[in-house]
Amino acid sequence: MSASEDVAYVDHPLLAPSFIERRLYQIRLAGTARDGHTLVCLPTGLGKTTVSLLVTAQRLHDVGGKSLFLAPTKPLVQQHADFYREALTVPDDEIVVFTGDVRPDDRAELWQEAQIVIATPQVIENDLIGNRISLRDVTHLTFDECHRASGDYAYVYIAERYHADAENPLVTGMSASPGGDEEAILEVCENLGIVDVEVMTEEDADVSEYTHDTDVEWNRIQLPDEILEIRDALNEVITDRLEKLKQLGVTKSTKPDISQKKLNRMRAELQRLMNADKSEGYKGMSTHAEVMKLRRAVELVETQSVESVRRYFERQRNAARSSGASKASQRLVAEPKVREAMRKAESFDGLHPKFRKTRILLAETLGIQNGERVIVFTESRDTAEALTEFLSESFSVRRFVGQGDREGSDGMTQNEQQETLDKFRNGEFEVLVSTSVAEEGLDVPEVDLVLFFEPVPTAIRSIQRKGRTGRQADGRVVVLLAEDTRDEAYFWISRRREKTMQNELRDLKGAADDLEAELDPSQRDLSAFAGDDASSAGSAGSSTGNEGVDAASEGDANGASATASSASNGRTATAAATDSGGQSGLADFGPSDEALARADDGDDSHGEDADPGDDPASDAEGDEVDDSATVAAAGTDDEDTVEIVVDQRELDSNIARTLSKRADLTTRLETLAVGDYVLSDRVAVERKSVSDFLDTLTGGDRSIFEQIADLTRHYARPLLVIEGRGLYEERNIHPGAIRGALSSVAVDFNVSVLFTEDEDDTAELLATIATREQTDRERTVSVHGGKSAKTLDEQQEYVVSAIADIGPVTARTLLEAFGSVEAVMTANEDDLKEVRGVGQVTAERIREVVGSEYR
Repeated sequence: MSASEDVAYVDHPLLAPSFIERRLYQIRLAGTARDGHTLVCLPTGLGKTTVSLLVTAQRLHDVGGKSLFLAPTKPLVQQHADFYREALTVPDDEIVVFTGDVRPDDRAELWQEAQIVIATPQVIENDLIGNRISLRDVTHLTFDECHRASGDYAYVYIAERYHADAENPLVTGMSASPGGDEEAILEVCENLGIVDVEVMTEEDADVSEYTHDTDVEWNRIQLPDEILEIRDALNEVITDRLEKLKQLGVTKSTKPDISQKKLNRMRAELQRLMNADKSEGYKGMSTHAEVMKLRRAVELVETQSVESVRRYFERQRNAARSSGASKASQRLVAEPKVREAMRKAESFDGLHPKFRKTRILLAETLGIQNGERVIVFTESRDTAEALTEFLSESFSVRRFVGQGDREGSDGMTQNEQQETLDKFRNGEFEVLVSTSVAEEGLDVPEVDLVLFFEPVPTAIRSIQRKGRTGRQADGRVVVLLAEDTRDEAYFWISRRREKTMQNELRDLKGAADDLEAELDPSQRDLSAFAGDDASSAGSAGSSTGNEGVDAASEGDANGASATASSASNGRTATAAATDSGGQSGLADFGPSDEALARADDGDDSHGEDADPGDDPASDAEGDEVDDSATVAAAGTDDEDTVEIVVDQRELDSNIARTLSKRADLTTRLETLAVGDYVLSDRVAVERKSVSDFLDTLTGGDRSIFEQIADLTRHYARPLLVIEGRGLYEERNIHPGAIRGALSSVAVDFNVSVLFTEDEDDTAELLATIATREQTDRERTVSVHGGKSAKTLDEQQEYVVSAIADIGPVTARTLLEAFGSVEAVMTANEDDLKEVRGVGQVTAERIREVVGSEYR
């Protein structure tokens, strides 16, 4: 829209003047989202963030409190923060960013003063577990890219805590692609506590003028014989391993292209055998791991590049050489057929045909068609780096990858990512080669071509990628598809899932449309969005400012949006009505009477929904470890509450989350110098999964004995918890060596060894011990071995325990018997032997250490 054309803007006390363009579909969506926990489904590039911003402004103005906006990656967080600071009249220093780059103690302080917090979910999750913040005063919580809300993703935990803790909660979920089918969409709604689904499509009258067509072209590629030979050698090994699994009765098929669904079922069956302590289960699971590694190699050589499979093989060789390597890795690199495939990959000096086709398509777009920008998406970071190097010979190219460093590949810092996007936006280079990190939500500039180096087997990711083009003008999408490979399978899977998602969203939309058709005209009239007198009284000034302003678009009163409730079965249509009989909405952002009249004249056409897809493993970042003890900013006032101190590094498990949800205890995060959990002044726990425990026996940073020795020096009742099954089957370690290690821990170090089934079992055990210690025994929680100064008692115990490594338990007994460190040091052998737990050998050793001449 040119500057000369009339543009209407949304007027509100908390919005910057003449900044947010008035779009009727955004106002409608915000109207619903203001009144209930809502999932907003809107095609990529049409301003989902603006919808949330409008709701945030209204909530802060009417209700007060604090707003929390969650986005899955650091670049997205920074992008949203920049937008909010521009769009709102809230002081910039009250709109704060929380990522792992901000120290935990600083976050606890910033939280108290902030009006709006924009954060990665992992950081908020950590702060909740660590009891640094409280969600009590948060009156609006936005989940960006909310399709991630499944499994153990942080969104699920945060939503559960929010609904439990907040006094006046309101949730807005946003996604262009909420799930691949009805079950996935409803799972997102259930996990976030959402009861309304608001759907808009590119075909809706209010939306269509802001969208452009995007053509998708499928380009079929034939693989050369040399690449097929590498693939066939690997497939022979896959067939052989599947034959072994068939003998175990967990599969009927031995075809190398067996589906992932069948492989998942196979794994579940093997897990059942393991749970029954059957050795076949452990052997089969190791063979299954080989199959998965081989399938990844086949996928890389078929759909990515020979260079990517070369790098993959090198990582497998390194893994097999490492101490404590899994049997699967060792067998894999020793297999003759795999070694043959490795040699063929090393000797291949040609180009994967997808590389040549990519160069041709870029030359057409940027040269012949005078295009300005292209994005190339690929699944593999190895391929992204190889493509960047290859394309740089002909074009101005930059890579865009995640923040994590990997073997042979450095990640990009947040600043590097932002700088790269800025340069791309400013036209300083013309081709961005990206992994999945640029798929979701990032404000990537409009491009002339989006090139999929491979089909994406999930509807969500497909939609996210295609949304990078066709925003401001008609866009082009090209997908490279290697014939007779997994590419073809992924193509059909993606097509089927996209169609399924379209149907599910259309059904949700249709259910609400059917209900609206039964309402009388006054209920369907958009003037209801102005609200009743009571709801608009608090913002009369801004409503007046909206008088006579043209809506940004005209359209269909019924079809522009639809609301479907998922409170019971996800398919029941709802229409929220005010006491005056009108539909409730975003009062301050209501359109003018003139615009409403025009909107009611629109037709009743209803379009199909934009499509969804599945989720990449992104650069979800965790918390930065802080060496200082963290004071709980949101701690309980109940002195009787049981407290468990959790080491930061334990956040990789679900144990801390599980404990933090319990009403009968609180958790506190620290970077512990000793142990993983502190349950009282005398009980600390070192937790090891079976794999971790075996790793410490075969090398690693510190052996189990070093860790246990540290634990016994600082705590009177140290515990070792070993979690999981398969202690004797998982590694090539002789059972006698494992028993010897356990015996040494129990006998030599006097440390109790407890076994648990899984993380839930471990959490229950920790809670039980902590409650017993702090409630029944009335002991306090005290972290030892840290950098903080020790009490006098602790220093005395430390000095005595160091004598001949007698340990903290005997040290306390000696101090209780003799009364001081000096008395212990001067006691004779006979007096020492009178003390409980001190025998002839210990007494002699003490006297030898204390009385011998220093040389």
